[in-house]
Amino acid sequence: MDRWDADMVDAAENALIRRLIRAGAGTDDEIDALLKDAGLAAVARVLVEEVLFRCPEPANTTPVDVALDLTHGGERHTATLRMVRDEPVRVVADDTARVRSRLTFTATGLVRRLFGPTDSPRTGDFTNSFMPTPEDPGQLRELLAEMNTVLRAAAQATATLMAGCTGRCPDLGELSIRYGSDKWASFHWYTAHYERHFARYRDRPVRVLEIGIGGFEDDLGGGSLKMWKRFFPRGEIFGLDLYDKTALTEPRITALVGDQNDPAYLTALAREHGPFDLVIDDGSHVNEHVRTSFRTLFPLVRPGGLYVIEDLQTAYFGDFGGSSGGVAGPDTSLGLVKELIDDLHHREHREPSVGRPTVTQSTVTGVHAYHNLVFVEKGTNGEDTLPSWMDADVWTALGAK
Repeated sequence: MDRWDADMVDAAENALIRRLIRAGAGTDDEIDALLKDAGLAAVARVLVEEVLFRCPEPANTTPVDVALDLTHGGERHTATLRMVRDEPVRVVADDTARVRSRLTFTATGLVRRLFGPTDSPRTGDFTNSFMPTPEDPGQLRELLAEMNTVLRAAAQATATLMAGCTGRCPDLGELSIRYGSDKWASFHWYTAHYERHFARYRDRPVRVLEIGIGGFEDDLGGGSLKMWKRFFPRGEIFGLDLYDKTALTEPRITALVGDQNDPAYLTALAREHGPFDLVIDDGSHVNEHVRTSFRTLFPLVRPGGLYVIEDLQTAYFGDFGGSSGGVAGPDTSLGLVKELIDDLHHREHREPSVGRPTVTQSTVTGVHAYHNLVFVEKGTNGEDTLPSWMDADVWTALGAK
C-alpha cells in the first residue's frame, strides 16, 4: 500500500470514528443505521482498537487469551486478545489462541459504552463465560490440574478487558503516570487543576490542541496526547511540534509539524482541524512564542472553550525572553495574563479605550491562575458596568448606606 492509499484508509477510518462518536450519544436506531452503512467488520475493527488503547496494564502473570465477541443482527465478529503482565494487550490469530474467557456485547452496546455518556452500565449489557469445556477427556484432566492458576489469571484478564470497554477512566494524575506525561508528580502538579477545569468537557466530542508533544528531536514523546485521548473518550486530540512526531498519529490522535511562532501556520491549522474547544500551550515556553500562539489561536477557540498556558515560570527566565528582578514585564507570558485580567474588566476602566473593544476584551470571561499554570475562559464578556451618572460620590454615598 503506497502513502496515498494509506492516507485514504486513515481518512476513512477517521470519518468512521467521528460518526461513532456522534452515534454513541444518539439513539439505538442511529447506531444501527451506522452499522448497516459501514458494516460490522469495519465498525468492529475501530471498536477493538479503541478497547486495546483503553485497557490498563494486565495484572495476570500467566498469559490468557480472552475472546471479545460483537454481534449485530445475525452477524458475529470475534477478536481474541492476549493479556499478560509487562506486555501490551494485543490481538492474536484464532489458530494460535487458547480462549479461557469470552465476553459478548452487541455492537450497539459497545458503541454506547465507548462513545456514549460515561455512566454506562457495569453489568447487564453483556454475556460472559469462562473455561470452555474441552472436547477431549485428556484436556479436561489438564484443565482441572491448572484450574486454580488459570481461573485466577482469566478473571484478572477479563477485568482488564472490561476496564477497556468503558468510558470511565482513572483520575488524570494516574493517567499522567501511566502514559509518561510530566504533568503530575514530577516537576509539575497540574493534573488536579486540569481535572477541575476540564470536567465539564469529559462527555463531549471535544477537539483538543496541545502545543508541544514532548520528547526531543530524537524522542517521540506523546505521553500527554495519549493521556488526553483516554481522558476524553469522545475527543479528538491534535499535537503540534517543531519536530516531526507524525509517527504518533493513530485513531483520535493527529500529530502535526509546525512552528508555534508562525501566525499564518497557526491560522491555517485552526481552520483545517478546529475549531478547538481546548488549547494547551506546553511548547517552547519562550515568552514571545507564548504570546504569538495566544494572540493567534484564542480568537479561533470555540466559545465556551479554554486556553491553557503551562510553565509560566519562564516569564522570569532571561534566556526565554523573561524579566529579572521578580516582576514579570509586559512582554512576558505573565505580562499577557495581567493584560487579560485588565481586559476582563475593561468596562470598569475610568478612561476606557476609544473605539470597539478588542477581541480579548470582548471574549475573555475568566482567568484562573495557579502555580505556573493559567486557564483562560472564552465566551462573551457582556457584563455591563455601573451607569455613567453613578460617579464616585454617588457610589460612596450608596456604600455608606
